[in-house]
Amino acid sequence: MCDALKPDDAMSSEESMLSKLRHEIDPIDEALHDLLMRRTEIVEKIGAAKTGGIYVHPAREAQVLRRLLSHHSGRFPKMVLVRLWREIFSALVGLQGPFALAVYMPQRGAGYLELARDQYGAYTPATAYSSVGQVIRAVTDGSATIGILPMPQEDESTPWWHTLASDSAGNPKIIARLPFVGSGPGRGDGIEAVAVARMVPESSGHDNTFFLLETSDGVSRATVRRLMGGAGLNKTVCKGFHAIGGHIHLHLMETPGFMTREDDRLHVLCRLEGGIAIRTVVLGGYAVPLSPAELFSP
Repeated sequence: MCDALKPDDAMSSEESMLSKLRHEIDPIDEALHDLLMRRTEIVEKIGAAKTGGIYVHPAREAQVLRRLLSHHSGRFPKMVLVRLWREIFSALVGLQGPFALAVYMPQRGAGYLELARDQYGAYTPATAYSSVGQVIRAVTDGSATIGILPMPQEDESTPWWHTLASDSAGNPKIIARLPFVGSGPGRGDGIEAVAVARMVPESSGHDNTFFLLETSDGVSRATVRRLMGGAGLNKTVCKGFHAIGGHIHLHLMETPGFMTREDDRLHVLCRLEGGIAIRTVVLGGYAVPLSPAELFSP
């Protein structure tokens, strides 16, 4: 009969096994780092091939994250995986050209700065502003690449979104909705925001679009809903309202899917019922945030 292992021998065997496993991790870490450096080299070549403009691609980033999550397995938390990739995206954007944030911050602890850093990197330069107007001006004049603004609310008395109502190429557009993943304790505390930038939004394949509908005075919500149905925009909802001088009414509409100013449904909308809709302006859109099923399913 073999003698039982002495306590010292058992400890020695355990330490030997742990040491072996740790040594297996070392080359994996080095391989991960090598791949990260290789990815950086490729991104730098992409940046060198560009002739200016903004290097942020929200649609492409959303596609990458959804693709990676679709074949993720094991116990590593998906939310942490997304956070790691968001830091990688932001760091590499900063290597290609100027990258700075203008963040709406009405008071300390409002949560918007945390949302901005979660989405665009912990070390991306960010300046806090006490008003939405300051944020929009910072983006418009180029002192910030991206502006973080509060999510439009239907009952706002002084909405900001109507200031984007221009098809001018230099006018900021909504490009993202924050958070792209659920917020945890201390990470925004349940608030939502949108990101704006001077760029043309692109389709991620899973998007929503904001557009402005301008009507004359006296057009009811029921009439607006009827117009949407007539134009084939049945799932469109009203997200805000603003009156100018008592004669012009602006309605913020949100619709599923990616939409551009050339969308036939917008042209149809302005021809319905004798032209009740005076004009439409696409304000931008966003890749739909990751769902609980995408984040927490096995």
